[in-house]
Amino acid sequence: MAVTPHPRRIDAFGELTRELGICFGGDYNPEQWPREVWDEDVELMVRAGVNLVTVGVFSWARLEPSPRERDFAWLDEVLDLLHTHGIAVDLATPTASPPPWLGILHPETLPVNPDGVRLAAGSRNQFTPASRVYREHALSIATAMAERYATHPAVRMWHVGNEFGQIDFGDEAAREFRLWLADRYGTIDALNDAWGTLVWAQRYRDFEEIVPPRRMPYLVNPAQSLDFRRYTSWALQRVFAEQRDAIRDAGATQPVTTNFMGFEPLTDLWEWAGDVDVVADDQYPDHAAPTASSDIALVQDLMRSLGGGRPWVLMEQAVSATSWRPHNLPKSRDRARLDSLQAVARGADAICFFQWRQARTGAERFHSALLPHAGADTEVFEGACALGADLQRLRPVVGGRVAASVALVFDWPSRWAADEPGRPTERLDTLEQVQRWHRALWRRGIAVDLVRPGADLSAYRVVLVPHTYIVETDAAAALRAAVQGGASLVVGPFSGVADVNAGILTGRSPVLLRDLVGISGEEWVGLPDAPTPLTVEAGWTTGPATAEATVLGERLRADGADVLSRFGDGHLAGAPAITRHRVGDGTAWYLGAVASDDALAAVLDDALDAAGVTGVVPERVLPDDVEAVRRGDALFLLNHGLATRHVTVPGPHRDLLSDADVDGRATLAPGAAMVLIERHAE
Repeated sequence: MAVTPHPRRIDAFGELTRELGICFGGDYNPEQWPREVWDEDVELMVRAGVNLVTVGVFSWARLEPSPRERDFAWLDEVLDLLHTHGIAVDLATPTASPPPWLGILHPETLPVNPDGVRLAAGSRNQFTPASRVYREHALSIATAMAERYATHPAVRMWHVGNEFGQIDFGDEAAREFRLWLADRYGTIDALNDAWGTLVWAQRYRDFEEIVPPRRMPYLVNPAQSLDFRRYTSWALQRVFAEQRDAIRDAGATQPVTTNFMGFEPLTDLWEWAGDVDVVADDQYPDHAAPTASSDIALVQDLMRSLGGGRPWVLMEQAVSATSWRPHNLPKSRDRARLDSLQAVARGADAICFFQWRQARTGAERFHSALLPHAGADTEVFEGACALGADLQRLRPVVGGRVAASVALVFDWPSRWAADEPGRPTERLDTLEQVQRWHRALWRRGIAVDLVRPGADLSAYRVVLVPHTYIVETDAAAALRAAVQGGASLVVGPFSGVADVNAGILTGRSPVLLRDLVGISGEEWVGLPDAPTPLTVEAGWTTGPATAEATVLGERLRADGADVLSRFGDGHLAGAPAITRHRVGDGTAWYLGAVASDDALAAVLDDALDAAGVTGVVPERVLPDDVEAVRRGDALFLLNHGLATRHVTVPGPHRDLLSDADVDGRATLAPGAAMVLIERHAE
């Protein structure tokens, strides 16, 4: 089943930012506060430079206190008040959090977990996307809002639901899953063939016998699990599309979006990306992790890539501490600023937070907000005001794009299939490998676009495939065309293993890529806990002094490729570990193991050099913790670390943030940022 597309207004968000500059604000929940607080809110918003707030996300119970009993008067007043003060509204349909009466009157709308336990109403996200009753009520309230506010002058954007990621294993989901499968396969025999149901006597007589992958005595059929993940993403996408279409049918012309959640595993965002007018994302990096800054840069590159390079919206982030981790570290004022500027550097034209005023009650009462419990006389609010001023200074950046000559292949179904149990090792994590490979480019100041398998790669000089478990013929053909056309290709271990149904491709691996990479394999093996040494062959003149492998290795044979490194001992001793193969005008490298950072960096440097790809500053590798990104005419330099760093800057520049001149060398204090424009380009 396909979600029906609608005509997109892909430049509508650009129209908004050309008028307002970078959008700045966050979630605003006036329904949680007395009327007299609203006036203070809008006055402080103006003081902080807020120009966009999201309203209505969790307001369903206030808008519809009983079935079909609607109260819009308070929302009318809020929108009028915000408009009077020049603050634009991203109006949300409140359908992510149904009022308790819906689940109590219609328990079939509530989700069921894999153990068969129906979850109770009274929190949030308490719905199953499979429920017709839920969807009817959600569509009704969304339609009523759209008909009332489609032409309200305050409403400049629409926001459907919130953080789509709900999953259900109950009877409602079973019914819809069967319909989805019947549409996908046509006949039960075709499904049985695709799923390989002769294994463990799982062959089905009819679609009605199929249930979601609930708790079972042992492992679930991986093809069944993969299809249920596809179905779940589709079911959530349908909920979004129904409400989006109601908004459009009511005459709304503003951009329509919803907030993604990075690499969240329940939605295939490549499938969703074409359904939103502007990509939006919620980002909550844990700065206790040493790789937080590079990991969130990867997410931001994903958001930019989902939108085809167009500017995107940072819909939520924390200004200080979150409240949902077991131990919540606060951000400093400098860190909150740096996180926001990093998003702008990587393509965001809206910087928003959860939330405007810190909640006094409820589960998120300790989640930070732009306006804390202590009020405006606080470091957090003063920092918000300063950030608002910084973003106003960056108006010249609005609409600018990040040009990338490196593509990194990532795919949700491939990740889902690779995560199933019953593998050579459960320690090989797709996202972790993608993060490692991207981090090496991040440290070199090299921009990266993410692409799905099978995408046109003609615009890229380097293509990276850290771990793509499923490779289909179109994806293999695209990789081959890229290399023959002169691109450098680097493929990581345990890639090209399975087909679209998670069935293993038979023959020497990677079956569809082996001629391209010039090697073939016969065995995937988990490696011992102690790192396995890798030898560096004499022909690899740019190789590392020493190298190691961990987690997983492959027993490979060179079939035309040059061997750069071999396994030094153990089960795979003497077998090729890293190879290089010339094809057409390009070159393909293959890593038959999870290589250590130094070995991975050496391979990537070889590939970059062969393609003539360099970073945005002269340094081959940036100083520790420094990030460098060029967006349009602006060069962003960000110091995420605790020490002062220096970066070479060719030619005279002016810093948009400080108005200072920078010529030849930029000095970045800890937590500092510069946004440099060449003086002759102004």
